[in-house]
Amino acid sequence: MKLLYNARIYTLDRSAPRAEALVIEGERILAVGGADLIDQVDARAEKHDLGGGTVLPGLTDAHMHVHQYALGLKKVDCETATLAACLERVGERALATPPGQWILGHGWAQNDWPDLPSEGEGFPTAAELDAATSDHPVYLTAKSLHAGWINSAAMRLAGISSSTADPVDGRILHDAAGAPTGILLEAAMGLVNGALPQYTVADVADAVERAQPLLWQMGLTGLHDFDQRTCFMALQTLHQSGRLGLRVTKSVPVDLLPHAHALGLRSGFGDDLLRIGSVKVFMDGALGPRTAAMFQPYLNEPENRGILNMDGEALFEIGCQAAEVGLSVAVHAIGDRANHEVLNAFEQLRTHEHELGLPALRHRIEHVQVLHPVDRPRLAALKIIASMQPIHAISDMSAADRFWGKRSRYAYAWKTQRNHGARLAFGSDAPVESPNPFWGLHAAVTRRRPDGTPAPEGWYPAERVTMRTALEAYTVGPAYAAGVEDRLGRLKPGLLADLVVLRKDPFTCPSDDLLSLASSATMLSGEWVWQAP
Repeated sequence: MKLLYNARIYTLDRSAPRAEALVIEGERILAVGGADLIDQVDARAEKHDLGGGTVLPGLTDAHMHVHQYALGLKKVDCETATLAACLERVGERALATPPGQWILGHGWAQNDWPDLPSEGEGFPTAAELDAATSDHPVYLTAKSLHAGWINSAAMRLAGISSSTADPVDGRILHDAAGAPTGILLEAAMGLVNGALPQYTVADVADAVERAQPLLWQMGLTGLHDFDQRTCFMALQTLHQSGRLGLRVTKSVPVDLLPHAHALGLRSGFGDDLLRIGSVKVFMDGALGPRTAAMFQPYLNEPENRGILNMDGEALFEIGCQAAEVGLSVAVHAIGDRANHEVLNAFEQLRTHEHELGLPALRHRIEHVQVLHPVDRPRLAALKIIASMQPIHAISDMSAADRFWGKRSRYAYAWKTQRNHGARLAFGSDAPVESPNPFWGLHAAVTRRRPDGTPAPEGWYPAERVTMRTALEAYTVGPAYAAGVEDRLGRLKPGLLADLVVLRKDPFTCPSDDLLSLASSATMLSGEWVWQAP
């Protein structure tokens, strides 16, 4: 038995929102109360004086790519202020890498580079990478994960030439002479996969295990993962060997739905550490490469409305197949047209579920970045979870204004969704953004960048939410989305003892202090998995 006391405890349990002490027996919370609870505890209990710190339920990132995040920790960090700085980092890595070996990187965002040449449809080109190194194949993924940038050596290894056809739902950019520029959009990124270094299940498992302490330091005790089969196998390897220290809800890629359906796999299968989530479907692209599917063209690009991977009818068919075995559906939708088609499909699916006597599954839209006015209340009406990433707004605000214009007023509009009654589940989309939930909380409550802009009230400040709403979206919301709200998300008797201890109180500290908040201790299932030195 453990007694945690001398703390400001925010339980997020509306019947008893504040406490000063907490008793844990085994994996679960036994009691929560005031200072008088201390005298009621068995004298043999382990006593942990938290020194007046703040205790929150363990935080969950509701949208993450843990495989890519973990492996990405060793990649070139391409999230730079200029193209020149990115190329300098590539050149530095080349000096430390034997010729012929791949250089991998992530994080470039061409919309933020003031020194980008005018040619290339607003993207960098292979020529720039060739100047940084011609002795190594280079593959750099964009911050959005919806575009790839390769050099000439990589193009040769991947067999990409002027005669290579665009794949379905993808595009290879070409210059005026018809030669590929080195930029691959959406499904075209897959053309490189066969040439890239291949990671084994053991490689991924080791990388994820090494990443876990970093996530614990951020206050995370759980995540919803949207990576592929290798990641699932790696997570199972960690779990079976007792090395998995995060609660993971694992999605099923849509291309594996027929197999999941044949097996009768359903959402929620598993245990409290590793369980099946939703079938993941991509409806469109992203804002950064201007492939998000829009009703109206991108500003100054009259022919570009993005890429719509399928219409609502096709998604409805996928949803029916998933629902038959009890699998919920999670759909990536960025643009207003993509979200509209998804909502149309979910409307049909709700009717289908009812007619067949099926349960109303916990379907979700991932990102919900911009909605047509008629669609703003529809997530709540259809009981669709709004899985959103507040930190995206901070990175994307300039690009959103530049490419979407006035449509940005209801982009990243988590307050609007909350007001309509939709359930919020917040995440990061790491490695697209940092998985640090306190950066996400700062974005949610301020709508400002770390440098304070736009001051003083933030970007479209009407979409700011309270700290309680934001915290619930990192705790209660993900628990509900995963179907474990009876075990996680709050600090109350009977629930699993997942919590984080902070030296500052996020409810009372200046909002900018959120950016430097970190866990001083993180607990999973009643055991400390991280304690600051």
